[in-house]
Amino acid sequence: MESPLTTLVTDSNRFLKCYNHYLKHSTNQQMMQEFINNLLPDIMTKTVNGKSNLNVIGVGSGSGELDLQMFSTLHHKYPEMTVDNEVIEPNPEQLRHYKDLVSQTPGLDYIKFNWNKMTAEEFEEQWKEEKRTKKADLIHMFQMLYFVKDPGATISFFKSLLNKNGQLLITLVSGNTGLVKMNNAYKNQLGTVNLSSDDIKIFLDSKGLSYRSYDLPNEVDITKCFIEGDEEGELMIDFLTEVLDFSKTASPELKAGVMEFLGCPGFSVKSSGKVLMNANYEMIVIEQLT
Repeated sequence: MESPLTTLVTDSNRFLKCYNHYLKHSTNQQMMQEFINNLLPDIMTKTVNGKSNLNVIGVGSGSGELDLQMFSTLHHKYPEMTVDNEVIEPNPEQLRHYKDLVSQTPGLDYIKFNWNKMTAEEFEEQWKEEKRTKKADLIHMFQMLYFVKDPGATISFFKSLLNKNGQLLITLVSGNTGLVKMNNAYKNQLGTVNLSSDDIKIFLDSKGLSYRSYDLPNEVDITKCFIEGDEEGELMIDFLTEVLDFSKTASPELKAGVMEFLGCPGFSVKSSGKVLMNANYEMIVIEQLT
C-alpha cells in the first residue's frame, strides 16, 4: 500500500532547514572532522604518491565545508600538490553557499573548481555524451546515495572513473542504528528508502569488489521531539522520518508508534536531561586496484 505522506525531499527549502537543524544538534561534523584529520591522509598515501596534481570529484558536495576541510588536510601534508575539483551539486542554494565559502576562504589558489549544478545521474549522462576520458584520484559521496534511483549503478559508474590507486569514499547511516530499525518497522507507512551501509556492502560483495569500512560514531539530541508543537522538535522529526510536516500529516497511530520508537532503550538513551539518539555512520572506502 502506497504511503499517503509526502517525502521531505520534495520541498528543498524545508529539507535544508531540517538537515541543518540535524547537523546543529548532532556530532556529525565532529565525526567527519576526526575522520578527515586522522584517517584520510593515510588512506590517500598510495593515491597521492608521485603526483603533482589530484583530480577530485565531489558527488553531492553540499555547501562545501567538508570538501575544504579535506583539501586543507591534504594540502598540509602535500603543500606542492594542486587540485582539480569537480563539484556536483543539484541544489542551487547549497551551491551558492559553497561558492561563497570559496570566495571567503584565503589560500585556495592551488584548487581549480569546476561547478556542476546537476544530479549524479545528470553528470553521468553528460559525461557519456561528451565521451570524456579524464580519470579521478578521489571521488567522495557523503550522505548522498539516498537520493539516487539506483545506488549500485551510481557506484559502478563513478568507480569506473578512478585512476589506479584512486579512492571512492561513501558515507551512509550504519545498518545497526535505531534509525534504520525504525524506518524498516514503518517502511510502508513512511515510504522511506531505508538505504544503509549494509545495503552497499551487500552490493559490493555481490560484485566481488574489495573495500574497507570505518565506523563513525554519531549522536543526535532529539529531546525536543518529545515536546508537542515544538518547532525545532518538528524539524528533527521530519528529518528522521523523511516526511514533510510529519506531525501534521501522519495518523495518530503512526505518530504514537514513531514517538514510542524514538524513546525506546534500543533507539535512544537519557543523559543529563537530554534524549540522545544513536545515529552512527559508516565510511566505505573502495580502492581502484588496476
